[in-house]
Order: sequence, then C-alpha cells, then structure tokens
Amino acid sequence: MNDELILVQNLIHEIRGKKVMLDFDLARLYHIETKALKQAVRRNLERFPDDFMFTLSSDEYNSLKVSIRSQFVTLEDGRGKYPKYPPFAFTEQGVAMLSSVLHSDVAIAANIAIMRAFVQVREYLLAASTVSSELKELRAKVDLLAMQQEENLGALNDLSEDVRQDIDNLYLAIADLSSKIEEKKNEPRPRIGFK
Repeated sequence: MNDELILVQNLIHEIRGKKVMLDFDLARLYHIETKALKQAVRRNLERFPDDFMFTLSSDEYNSLKVSIRSQFVTLEDGRGKYPKYPPFAFTEQGVAMLSSVLHSDVAIAANIAIMRAFVQVREYLLAASTVSSELKELRAKVDLLAMQQEENLGALNDLSEDVRQDIDNLYLAIADLSSKIEEKKNEPRPRIGFK
C-alpha cells in the first residue's frame, strides 16, 4: 500500500456512525484553501444532501479536536491553532460529489486516491467482521467441545464409581463365601457309607 493511501486512510474519521473526511483535510489534499472548498460547496448545496455532507456540532468539533490534536498541528497559522468554525464532514458520496464541483487536476487525482482509501477501509472492516464472526464460531465450537468433554468425564467418573461399587460387592461376596467354606471345614462331616 502506498504512502498516499495510508495518509488518506488516516484522515478518515467515524462521526455519527459514518466514515467521513473533514473539509480542512480535503482542502489540504486538493491543494486549495479550506475557504475556497467551503465556498464551492455552498454554491452547490443542492449536490450535498445530509447523507453526503453535514456540519459538525460544537460538541463533535470539540471532542474531535481532543482526539486528533496531532493532526490539527498542521492547521496552526497566524489566526489561531484551530479553524474558527466547525468543519464540514463529507461521507464517501460527498467526497465523490466534490469531484463535480472542483475541476483541477490535483482535485481529480486526490479524489481518486480518496475513493481508493474509502474502498480499502470498507474492505478492511468487512474482512475484520468476517474474521470476528469466524472467531465467534470457533469459540462456540471450543465451548461445545469443552462441555462435551466435561460431560464425558462426569459419565466416566460415574461409570468408574459403579465399577468400583461392583468390585467392592464382588470382594464382599468372595469374603462371605470364604467364611462359609471355613465354617464348613470346621463342621464335623457326616459319615458316608453303610451303617
């Protein structure tokens, strides 16, 4: 995987349960100012429904600043450390729509890289969920085998207890028989024959 894709993947965030990219990151990739990107979007708002783009709330923006502080370092300029207004968040469809609004060669090349990054993130998540479901299935099988083994050991334990009881009964019967034989030996035997 090339460095450009890794860079783009690191700029994809999950907000409101959606994978999105922020306007200032996109502007940097397109080599334009964030202000110019926002102006182009505002001139074409009909192309960006809520499932393509939304503005972060103040709370979302503040928590985002904390969670990705290292990325915001690149935004430091003469006006302050962070953009003044909450950024636009673009879903994969919104980023694709940006290509119809921004026509420069750099924007087109950046859009291609971004689309590839979104696809790879989706494939990774799909692969991870597949592996996760396979692990759950394997765990269930291991649990079932452990339960069966425990049942088998319990049955074996019960069987050996029964065998032990039978052997004890056999010894008691042999001992009882031996004592009867000894008693018979000591008894006077009746004489056999003609009297």
